[in-house]
Amino acid sequence: MMNNKSSSIKAHLNPDERLDDLHRNNYRIIQNTKKFCFGMDAVLLSGFAKVLKGELVLDLGTGTGIIPILLEAKTEGKHFTGLEIQEESVDMAKRSIAYNELKDKIDIVQGDIKEASKIFGPASFDVITCNPPYMNNSHGIVNPSEAKAIARHEILCTFDDIVREVARILKPRGRLYLVHRPFRLAEIISKLSTYKLEPKRIRLVHPYVDKDPNMVLVECIKGAKSYLKVEPPLIVYKETNIYTDEIYDIYGYNREGGYQC
Repeated sequence: MMNNKSSSIKAHLNPDERLDDLHRNNYRIIQNTKKFCFGMDAVLLSGFAKVLKGELVLDLGTGTGIIPILLEAKTEGKHFTGLEIQEESVDMAKRSIAYNELKDKIDIVQGDIKEASKIFGPASFDVITCNPPYMNNSHGIVNPSEAKAIARHEILCTFDDIVREVARILKPRGRLYLVHRPFRLAEIISKLSTYKLEPKRIRLVHPYVDKDPNMVLVECIKGAKSYLKVEPPLIVYKETNIYTDEIYDIYGYNREGGYQC
């Protein structure tokens, strides 16, 4: 049965929007089925990132706010901020935060990643997360949907833009958590090291145990010495349409389907 709060927000959803259950703290999120919905990569990043009690966290390119909402549910961080350039996504994120009564814990700021250090100032955050566009101009066909194209291709910012700004706004010994594609891993590690964001932990994500990885999770520490730990692979499916137990644990529910548009 739908509660009064759900009934109220459903009455104010825009066309093509829906209210999805996050299976954490009874939180829900507004998404637009014709625009860009968050995927498994965002959920896996929220499970990979480590946020300690009292830490300040920034999510770059937050979209509809999925990572700050999940991190607030999973960790004891003091405050979470999401930076997003697309006005429509910012609006949905703010409405989701209001629905979940998280205005005291999460802020959504509209702005350009390339200007992040000007928006927030140097050494402002203990932890930064980012699910960046995976493809540059040489990779793949650009989606005709502007929202999806911006999320998937380096149209409004490059990986260099992101790493440069992270290096400026992370506190000394602060941590960056990324999810990206393995085929760009050599470039990613090289770029991170150039900005003294030392990769310390990586984990490859495989769709099946016998398939090549299609995602990589990376933890960096600002100003750390060189030492990289490669964690055991994360396997998504144990058989067709059935997640492994670890994936179910990361999502926070029992044997149900994932989030898809």
